[in-house]
Amino acid sequence: MEDIKSLSLDLETYSDLDLSKCGVYRYTESPGFEILLFGYAINGGEVQVIDLALGEKIPEEILDALTDDNITKWAFNASFERICLSYWLRKHYPDKFRSYCTPEDTVGGYLNPSSWRCTMIWSAYMGLPLSLEGAGAVLKLGEQKLKEGKDLIRYFCLPCRPTVVNGGRTRNLPEHDMVKWSLFKSYNIRDVEVEQAIKKRLESYPVPEFVWDEYHLDQEINDRGILLDLDVVKNAIIFDEKSKEELTAAMKELTNLDNPNSVVQVKQWLSDSGTETESLGKKNVAALIKTVPEDQRDVLLLRQQLAKSSVKKYQAMQNTVCLDGRARGMFQYYGASRSGRWAGRHIQLQNLPQNHIPDLEDARSLVKLGDYDAVKLLYEDVPDTLSQLIRTAFIPKPGYKFIVSDFSAIEARVLSFLAGEQWRLDVFEKSGDIYCASASAMFHVPVEKHGVNSHLRQKGKIAELALGYGGSVGALKAMGALEMGLTEDELQPLVDSWRASNPNITKLWWDVDRTVKEAVRFRTHTKTHGIKFFYEKGMLFIELPSGRTLSYVKPKIEQNKFGSESVTYEGTGITKKWERIESYGPKFTENIVQAISRDILAYAMKTLHHCFICGHVHDEIIIECSKDVSLEVICNQMGRTPPWIRGLALRADGFETAFYKKD
Repeated sequence: MEDIKSLSLDLETYSDLDLSKCGVYRYTESPGFEILLFGYAINGGEVQVIDLALGEKIPEEILDALTDDNITKWAFNASFERICLSYWLRKHYPDKFRSYCTPEDTVGGYLNPSSWRCTMIWSAYMGLPLSLEGAGAVLKLGEQKLKEGKDLIRYFCLPCRPTVVNGGRTRNLPEHDMVKWSLFKSYNIRDVEVEQAIKKRLESYPVPEFVWDEYHLDQEINDRGILLDLDVVKNAIIFDEKSKEELTAAMKELTNLDNPNSVVQVKQWLSDSGTETESLGKKNVAALIKTVPEDQRDVLLLRQQLAKSSVKKYQAMQNTVCLDGRARGMFQYYGASRSGRWAGRHIQLQNLPQNHIPDLEDARSLVKLGDYDAVKLLYEDVPDTLSQLIRTAFIPKPGYKFIVSDFSAIEARVLSFLAGEQWRLDVFEKSGDIYCASASAMFHVPVEKHGVNSHLRQKGKIAELALGYGGSVGALKAMGALEMGLTEDELQPLVDSWRASNPNITKLWWDVDRTVKEAVRFRTHTKTHGIKFFYEKGMLFIELPSGRTLSYVKPKIEQNKFGSESVTYEGTGITKKWERIESYGPKFTENIVQAISRDILAYAMKTLHHCFICGHVHDEIIIECSKDVSLEVICNQMGRTPPWIRGLALRADGFETAFYKKD
């Protein structure tokens, strides 16, 4: 056999657990898990398939290659193959299995990710879809994923419903349909071929080595997982069920409706009571509560509580938790293609509700103890309380603590630094409050958080959050300006005064707009504010200070609905479909600022990789560490400015805690 330098892999597997609900880590822990087909190619050569389901054996040298860190393993969504093979090797070839962990770490069950590469990540880096089918279609590969695949997976990889026709069986085996099985093997081979074809198509756009290092660190964090307090999780689900029953009964009593959960029935009841409403969405209900008579208000308050869907997060925790009590696979590297940010998976740490209960620990203790009556008595709104307690279900392992550290106003700092908006940089240098400073610059009066003109800070805050990337009146409204007490008449002046006090940021948007258009129109290299833009082989690239590039597929200049020119490119739109997306200077600026902020987080994660990072959210890192680790040292380390963006003042603040929360 030739010397193996790289392996391309694709597995077909079976488990009685639903992969989409539980994630690959939990999926493989089921006693029913097995690998059916093992498709592979050596050094980009011809694809072989090992039929494990029918007793074939993987050759010895291929088994050795799986744990040889000098041999690169490639797959599309490689974490699936790596985790499946980790369990499979431990079970069938324990002498071959090797991990990469220290005794205190919790990654011991998994193969070292450092010799694994993922074509899905490469596709995402190039701005392509995150599915094999989607990437193949956009690249117009000759080899396309077989369309019959979904049916074959449904037939062989998932449990089936017992019927009279199938003799009451709960699973389809190869012998139940050898024609389909033969086709399934072809499907397995084709997936490896498509993966290889993507790699070949993209080889002139290599992913930088430091991006693969980030991917390996991401895999380590996913392998480590984060411990769950299963008493809190279990009781929260029970409490939610109880609360829903009580709220539904109370609504029935007030309305005499058959189903008070029905939007149609509640709208009709309101109409019969003299209140017309278009929708029962969160904002509408909140507005109605302020104006309707008391009997309708009581019903709407109950409706508001019933609509809280916190229990889904707790159920996701139960579905994904591994046998050692840790939830794994919560982060998707390069999940956001425009900036390369991480995306949340399963429990979705990226969008957990905030907590504002002052006695959070007491509320948490009552749920942990299972004292429903006390929670109801002390906190009244049970669904809202459970919602605020979601974060607290994440805990460090016994004898350890969490250090939660996050960057202070990271995007505002990066935006100000790129634009050279000096007054803002001075605020950050002196650790000032940017919302007060912004209000002060807009209204030309001193503003202090708890002092003089403090009422203006809120206007400064909402302007900062809504207007940094070209947002106008609509952005302020979307950010909740009207709910916060601002009037319609105040909005446009707020936009005008923010832009007037940030002339360099406004200039940055339009410099970026001009530079992008120039790069696309003349297919050339351009530069502004230290950011490089270039067009190459049907792609627009934006090179960031870190050396990472953002990719935009098939850019062109077209006329927009306002009759002026804008750049469009192909990408995954808000409908999740592949389509043409229109962009302009402020939007590209947002991509750039978020991407640089993400690179700063990745840099901090690398400098702290010797700590047990078990989670991260946008600009925050969660570290599970022994009690003697210094919070100050962690924050100082995190706040170090990367060498590629010298002069940017960063600050990281943090706290220690016995459960995860927002400080």
